[in-house]
Amino acid sequence: MFTAEERNSLRSGLLDRARHDTRLSGAAITGSAAIRGEDRWSDVDLAFAIRNAVELPNVLSDWTAQMYEQFGALHHFDLIAGAWTYRVFLLPNTLQVDLAFVPAADFRPLSPKFRLVFGEANEARQVPPQKIDDIIGLAWLYALHARSCIARQKHWQAEYMISGIRDNAFTLASIRHGVPAIHGRGWDQLPKSITNSFEGTLVRHLESTELVRAFQAAVSALLREIRNHDEVLAGKLEAPLTHLIETCFGVA
Repeated sequence: MFTAEERNSLRSGLLDRARHDTRLSGAAITGSAAIRGEDRWSDVDLAFAIRNAVELPNVLSDWTAQMYEQFGALHHFDLIAGAWTYRVFLLPNTLQVDLAFVPAADFRPLSPKFRLVFGEANEARQVPPQKIDDIIGLAWLYALHARSCIARQKHWQAEYMISGIRDNAFTLASIRHGVPAIHGRGWDQLPKSITNSFEGTLVRHLESTELVRAFQAAVSALLREIRNHDEVLAGKLEAPLTHLIETCFGVA
């Protein structure tokens, strides 16, 4: 396990390297450290502006080589979001290091968790929030597939689909209460009355009867959250979603 001192030293070393890399025009600390909110388990999040966009492949290659040669990285992968490339590394001490690279024209805060270290950043632009209709649509899609998976005796896949219903219902609850919704970041900040109401949606074992029970609980939680956002839509969806569960009782 890494220590806070190791994490801080690594971050400082990377920022020092960035200052001496003439291909970079700016750097920022992102994530929890940007708002002085780190704890024992926080990772390293840094963002860099590239002067010339054509240099992106070379910059990624050079910085990746350093992460492996100097810090012993075990593996990495990329997340692409618009003009941003997020290269995520795992170190032997379990420290996660996220290095984000973007052409200077797009170097800007995308959330309040952005603290400029050097260079200039463009005007902040918040990432658009998830659309509630899309979240609801994904949830009922998971419900359709949960029903068919239970009927086909595909129990592991059924569990996956039931979890998808629950996760999207949780996301709706998070939006309603104004806490972070992505990746479950704000779920533990929800009122106990809300989180307790979701406990029945957990699949405790893979018997068909248990899957149907959790499925029913997940759909109930989903309809409750849809009702809080759009009562008319909840009324339209209640009958078909309830019918999905009813058709499962014959196969469980």
